[in-house]
Order: sequence, then structure tokens, then C-alpha cells
Amino acid sequence: MKIKKLRKELSLQVIPFSEIQNLTISERVKKILNLVLGNKIVILHGRLRPEEEARLIEDTMALVDHVKNFKGIELAVIEPNVKNEGFLTKAKYGIAKRLVGDTNALTLIGPASIIREIKKDPKKIELLLK
Repeated sequence: MKIKKLRKELSLQVIPFSEIQNLTISERVKKILNLVLGNKIVILHGRLRPEEEARLIEDTMALVDHVKNFKGIELAVIEPNVKNEGFLTKAKYGIAKRLVGDTNALTLIGPASIIREIKKDPKKIELLLK
């Protein structure tokens, strides 16, 4: 008797901020959820706005009951800590953030069925898989 091994493939999808910067909230959330539903871990160069993160979580919760084997998402953001920097550096960072968005951050989003835990500190993210 042959025993078949089920192999789940891990796939990472890097999305540059420029690829989503002109999309609406709905389009951004839809793009990210489509990738996550395809068992991809999304690495987004930049950070979603708070209202986008809220919409992503709302849409995810709506899908949990309707999509087979979908357990939700894990999300983590790492961004530079400018609290200890001087006034000029803080001002430059604030102006750039307002002009082009929060592109200095890195956002990690993946399916909860693959990601067991995301540990983060200000300088790194550890991704623990199941």
C-alpha cells in the first residue's frame, strides 16, 4: 500500500506599495484576501491605513464561516522607531508619510492555517509556521 503525503506548498507574494497605492480600500482588501485565500503569505512594502486594516479583518471574519478550511489571517507590521530620533528626523519622516504613505513599514499577512504565530519586536519579525 502506498501512502500519499499531502504537501502544502508555501508561497510568498511581495507587493510593492506602488502596486496598491492607487487602489480603493475595497480593491486593496480584495487583492490581499485573494492572495491569502490562495495560501500565500503576503509581504506588503508599506502599511495599510487603520480603516483598511479594520476592513480586512471584517471581511476575513465574514469569510471564515463561508470558505472551507479558512481559519482567518495573521497580520503583523514592523516599522522604524523614530521616537528616539531628533526633531529633524521625526519631521522628515512625518512629511514623507503624509506625502507618499507609510512606505517605511513592512506588513506581513498570511492564512492562520499556515502561520502558527508571528513574533515581532521593533527590528524583526519571526514567522512560526504549522
